[in-house]
Amino acid sequence: MADVKTAAAKPSGHGAGAPKNSNNFMVNLLVVASCLVAGFLVWKFVLGSASNFADGEMKEKAKNGLGTMYQGGFVVPVLMATLLTLLCFIIERTMTIFKSKGKVASGEFVRKVQYHLANKNIEAALSECDKQAGSVGNVMRAGLVKYRDMVNNHDLASDQKVLSIQKEIEEATALELPMLEKNLVFLSTIASCATLLGLFGTVMGMIRSFAAMAQAGAPDATALAGGISEALINTALGISTSFVAIIAYNFFTTIIDGITFGIDESGFTLTQSFASNYK
Repeated sequence: MADVKTAAAKPSGHGAGAPKNSNNFMVNLLVVASCLVAGFLVWKFVLGSASNFADGEMKEKAKNGLGTMYQGGFVVPVLMATLLTLLCFIIERTMTIFKSKGKVASGEFVRKVQYHLANKNIEAALSECDKQAGSVGNVMRAGLVKYRDMVNNHDLASDQKVLSIQKEIEEATALELPMLEKNLVFLSTIASCATLLGLFGTVMGMIRSFAAMAQAGAPDATALAGGISEALINTALGISTSFVAIIAYNFFTTIIDGITFGIDESGFTLTQSFASNYK
């Protein structure tokens, strides 16, 4: 089963998978665009509300945290959109991956299937797959269907039957793994880019600060404070967004590794069971 993960990359290159990938891209693009619009609206009308400033519509003297965030500059709505995008994909991945874990732990599920196969009760093993209702169960069911066919097949040698079962498991795995790993690239990208975006906002804020200090005569205290505020707000938003993205990415990849191990274990169980029971 060492080549299972390699097989998982194949479907993306087939023409049959192109419409689905294209549709997924459009959905993701719509999510990102919606978050950009939402981030700008929150920055403009919620953070930029006159009630958050001591000087009202002038918006130069913030009187609370919301007003201070508004003064962070044009990078703030982009960072807010990045955070909203991150939350959307965290919710989507949580729903998908936890559903893929199934209703029964993979270790317990494999032991039950082993027991039924040892008693040559393939139908009971298939019933366990329906109860598991996850990625491991889906792969095991595909393998068991081929397993049942090979039991009734008298034309192939035993080694050929085992290879046929293994091939079926690999094909089923190739359909399951991309679904588990889909959209994780957004989390890893945000983890890297949010910090850089925050640093960009920080640099812009420091430019404003030094420009205020470079003025002839007494420095403009308001412009100086605004520049420092912009720098700190962007830094805080960028770092916090990256922190959440890193935690989420590592959390999901750990769960996926557990599911992948269960899939590998189920494939090994089927091939070994057939080799021992139907020599």
